[in-house]
Formats: sequence, structure tokens, C-alpha cells
Amino acid sequence: MSHVWATRALLPDMLERNEGYLVNTASAAGLLLSPGAVAYTATKHAAVAVAESFAVMYGHTGVRFSCICPALVDTPMVADVAEEAAGRAARIASRELDVASAAEIVVTALRDERFLILTHPDETTAAMRLRATDPDGFVASMRDLWCAATRGWVPSVTP
Repeated sequence: MSHVWATRALLPDMLERNEGYLVNTASAAGLLLSPGAVAYTATKHAAVAVAESFAVMYGHTGVRFSCICPALVDTPMVADVAEEAAGRAARIASRELDVASAAEIVVTALRDERFLILTHPDETTAAMRLRATDPDGFVASMRDLWCAATRGWVPSVTP
């Protein structure tokens, strides 16, 4: 709900000024899913939907909107992520990106005022394309990912 509360607090003044910039951070899980992290996936889907909704409703007013959807970035949040199946699934599905590289991607995209900002554009768009064009194939691939993660597979080399 933080995205909704922040928008409710900030948007009225931005509309009055006919300018402003709201940036929401969600996750690639908000566009796809994170196997084993059902609540995380659902809240990130909601965060993306909130950002899209406000961009559609108020994008013509001079207020700009972006939604950052990072995949696996080397932060304290993911330090011990491989200890549980959901974390192992994330490690299998995505190469880990260092914080500086992720920040550079985000800053460049914000300068360009892009709505959807992906830290792992090739991986994320390929999975989004599969989900959109072959939903059964997407679900099967996520199932395979989950099965690998629940068997305790851990990458021997970080990509």
C-alpha cells in the first residue's frame, strides 16, 4: 500500500503544479512471478498495476511516472537468498547484478523518462514474451525452475 499512500500524499500538489515525477519500485516478480514467494509476487504485481494505473490516469497532466522492476541485484536483501527454495529459484532464474550497474541502468532510464525500468531487460522481456505468447509453456518453465530449487540446486558459479 505504500505506493498508493505515497501517490495520494504527493499527487495533488504535483497536479496543481502540472509537474512532478513519481517513481515506484516493484520487482521483475511483479511482471512475472517468483516461485515460492506467493505474497511477494502478489504485492509486486499490485505495485506494477498501481504505477500503470496512475500513469494512465494522470500521465497527460505533466506528472511523469516510472516503475522500476529489478531482478536479482546484489543487496543485503539477497545475501542469504540461496538458503531457501524461493531464493534458490531466484538465483537459478537470474544472474546477479551489482548495485552500481543496477543504479546506472535506473538513472539512465529515469533521464529518458521511461515508464518501465528493467535491470535485466533481456531476461525479463524474454520471460514476459513467453508468458504472453505461451502461458502453458511459461507455467511449465516456472514449474521446472521450482522443482530444481526445491531439490536444493545451488549454482556452482555466480553468472
